[in-house]
Amino acid sequence: MADSAFFCTLSHEGVLAVRGADASKFLQGQLTCNLNYLSDTQASLGARCTQKGRMQSSFRILLEGDGVLLAMASELLEPQLADLKKYAVFSKSKLTDESAAWVRFGLSEADAALSALGLDLPQDTDSVARNSALIAIRVSPGRTELWVPADQASTVKDVLAAQLNAAELNQWLLGQVRAGIGQVMPGTRELFIPQMLNLQAVGGVSFKKGCYTGQEIVARMQYLGKLKRRLYRLQLDTSELPEPGTLLFSPTHGSSIGEVVIAARAEQHIELLAVLQAEAAESGDVHLGELEGPGLQLLDLPYQLDRDREIQR
Repeated sequence: MADSAFFCTLSHEGVLAVRGADASKFLQGQLTCNLNYLSDTQASLGARCTQKGRMQSSFRILLEGDGVLLAMASELLEPQLADLKKYAVFSKSKLTDESAAWVRFGLSEADAALSALGLDLPQDTDSVARNSALIAIRVSPGRTELWVPADQASTVKDVLAAQLNAAELNQWLLGQVRAGIGQVMPGTRELFIPQMLNLQAVGGVSFKKGCYTGQEIVARMQYLGKLKRRLYRLQLDTSELPEPGTLLFSPTHGSSIGEVVIAARAEQHIELLAVLQAEAAESGDVHLGELEGPGLQLLDLPYQLDRDREIQR
């Protein structure tokens, strides 16, 4: 299902804009990613943490006009906007909700459709292509986000529909699960440090950029700590889709061993990403919701965790 060519509207996320002369400088001290890596041809994943290193939000970030845009779960946008404004009062930057200004599409195996829109997008993950006001971002192999100004959305949608099947959002989320890209949702806000979502393995954490909120905790875990909980991909043979934050259990532990991050329906089952205690996950005996709940099976992630490589960003 997730491997076929399709497009869908990314209705589950909003767009936070930070614009002005100090936009990048201000955010450099707030976010896990290095804004110096952003360019007209390069986007990034990232997160914003509390002082204790717990993620308040995760997002995809890119340059646009006189600032940057961050796409995140819609329910997190207003709390993040309100909190960031407290720190931006002495900065030449303006923070606004630009969700209504953009329509964002998720595309799978759609390079021909992108070419029809004048977008020649490289295959490298996080690559960006632009044509006039249209922006395409390669978010993982075969998967692309297309950012379209709202007043052009109807025309662009017609171009996409002429070449691609329209799909439900679930199909896009299934591809995200299979790409191993976790995401902070309202039910998991301030629950995870970035390494628990493997954010450092997908380019969302810089260990060379200097200080940002929560940086000390994140860096200490990478250089000195031993991560006991991290992101896994699993399969669930039930029909009911678990919500982010749903607890997971193992009979060998007296309490919960993790939480669901995101989940999506596949052809005959459900696939999901979850943060689990490594010891419990590797025992292979994981259950949803309670000790006697439905069992889950571990699946492979498409990348390896390599601390030496990850700290080079």
